[in-house]
Amino acid sequence: MEKFEITILGCGSATPSPKHYTSSQVVDIRGKLFMVDCGEGTQIQLRRSRVAFARINHIFISHLHGDHCFGLLGMISSFGLLGRTAPLYIHAPAELEPMLQQEMDFYCRDLEFQVEFQGFDPALSAQIYQDRSLTVTTIPLKHRVPCAGFLFRENPTADHLDRAAADFYGVPQWDYARIKEGGDFITAQGEVIPHDRLTTPAGPVRSYAYCCDTAYNPKMVPIIKGADLIYHDCTYAACDADRAKKHFHSTATDAARTALDAGAARLMLGHFSARYPDETILLDEACQIFSNTLLAKENLTVSI
Repeated sequence: MEKFEITILGCGSATPSPKHYTSSQVVDIRGKLFMVDCGEGTQIQLRRSRVAFARINHIFISHLHGDHCFGLLGMISSFGLLGRTAPLYIHAPAELEPMLQQEMDFYCRDLEFQVEFQGFDPALSAQIYQDRSLTVTTIPLKHRVPCAGFLFRENPTADHLDRAAADFYGVPQWDYARIKEGGDFITAQGEVIPHDRLTTPAGPVRSYAYCCDTAYNPKMVPIIKGADLIYHDCTYAACDADRAKKHFHSTATDAARTALDAGAARLMLGHFSARYPDETILLDEACQIFSNTLLAKENLTVSI
């Protein structure tokens, strides 16, 4: 099965702490690297996680709170110092572009690569990226400022050719692609060999939903339905639900309810408040509702 991995670079909230860096992670799909959010310290964490720095071509920014984007200018500057020439694509709420451009005009005047800004409206669910293997869709979230999550979903692939069956029936190599896409084969004697006798089914389409920062938001459930892994805001425990409501964040219970309603395979809790020296309280709370839950931590890599 092709690689589909998420590496956590930072999973704390608000400000960096001795225990956690602020939000950032890398999604690796079939060797293509996508960064999601870019808080302070992201560059250090990239090196600690041994992520190939130069292979990141797309950065997705969820919203304009500093703990999710203060590391972006430094990343761009370092790319310039390291001699990058490939374009860098920034996908972010449209309001970021003039601010980022002003900073780049001052600090990053002589870049030898293009920074291509692709703005989106966080209030809308829309496809903002697609290639042969992947589609990325925004997820409108419920926060103090316009904020979006991101759904990374593999595109369906063709069925796998059964080479032994193909050889047995004399299928020529130039006809393999058509058969994998659903075609039947007609032998020289006129016998029709059905597609399903010559192939095995393609693997299931996998998906990953990044949902941070957000208050409890049932409206996003249809978008993330059936996700293999959900990373969800878990800033507070249920005993601090009033704080969660005030700051438009979620409790562990909220995150677990969302994963359960979405029919997700796994839930990863993140964006932890520094008020909890032991985050096991959050894990235990979520597991009472959704058992297949884990805690995010720096330099953790999770495979789908």
